[in-house]
Amino acid sequence: MKKNKLIAKLTIVLFVITLSGCQNNTNTTVTDENKAVEAKNVFVPEFNADSAYKNIERQLAFGPRVPNTTAHKACALWLEASFRRFTPNVIVQQAKLRAFDGTMLDSKNIIASFNPDNTSRVLLCSHWDSRPWADHDPDPANRKKPVPAANDGASGVGVLLEIARQLSLHDPGLGVDIVLFDAEDYGEPQELQGTNEDSWALGSQYWSKNPHIPGYMARFGILLDMVGAEGATFTMEGTSMYYAPDIMRRVWDVADRLGHGSYFSTKKTGGITDDHLYVNQILGIPTIDIIDYDQDREKGFFKYWHTVDDDMKNISKETLRAVGHTVMTVVYESK
Repeated sequence: MKKNKLIAKLTIVLFVITLSGCQNNTNTTVTDENKAVEAKNVFVPEFNADSAYKNIERQLAFGPRVPNTTAHKACALWLEASFRRFTPNVIVQQAKLRAFDGTMLDSKNIIASFNPDNTSRVLLCSHWDSRPWADHDPDPANRKKPVPAANDGASGVGVLLEIARQLSLHDPGLGVDIVLFDAEDYGEPQELQGTNEDSWALGSQYWSKNPHIPGYMARFGILLDMVGAEGATFTMEGTSMYYAPDIMRRVWDVADRLGHGSYFSTKKTGGITDDHLYVNQILGIPTIDIIDYDQDREKGFFKYWHTVDDDMKNISKETLRAVGHTVMTVVYESK
């Protein structure tokens, strides 16, 4: 999926990096989440990585899910139908969004809610669209081709669909909203990057300004982005650490307790522009990003980021299980 991660505004990055170590500057809205969470004697369903993997395969079978294409429309219908298998509370939020080049995008944020009357809520999200151009492909001949988006987009959706299935079978005891953001990866191409950071994450910007329920609020949010590659490393990304450090530490502690610490690194990295930035800034919901990102890599992201090789051959069930198991445990332990 991707945002303009190559370098989110330098001033923002430096600001975030500077403040990420100042733990006293955190939002007071996360007071109830600040306490260290010890292992609780609560039932947590088993996350099925095979199911998540198949969910990713199914998305790629439509082709690249670029807004305004037939594949995008067909996949939207499938995602809506898939959620309706698990809950009657499904909303498709449609909007015409203007891309950086003036193109009007037929955007659809797809939202599934569980226990809608429960005021204690948790937000889980990912983006489901594909990048129109493989502008980081090593072969210049591929740079105008769309990205298959197995990891950058479909992986987070695949995990969330499996979590939705489990939520339908086992009541988590609190409200959960799963939001699949659209038009996240239609940001300016590589040659223009840095001129308009807000050209990315259009769907989450729209939803944050127009939530599906007026006045919507959640205790915290977790964004999944690029969570399926083999050997993934999820660092403590700077935007998350600025807005929701306690949530990030809690999730990382759960991952470590469950034996997934090799994926969840405590290394602190710079802030990036992703869907969670706008959820934090506009709605004020403390939201973290579980993302395969390390600023010390050549690209920052996984090897096949924004290339035509972001396909199923690079998806790992072990990585999917580590993320799904961790997130589902956090949800069920939050009631």
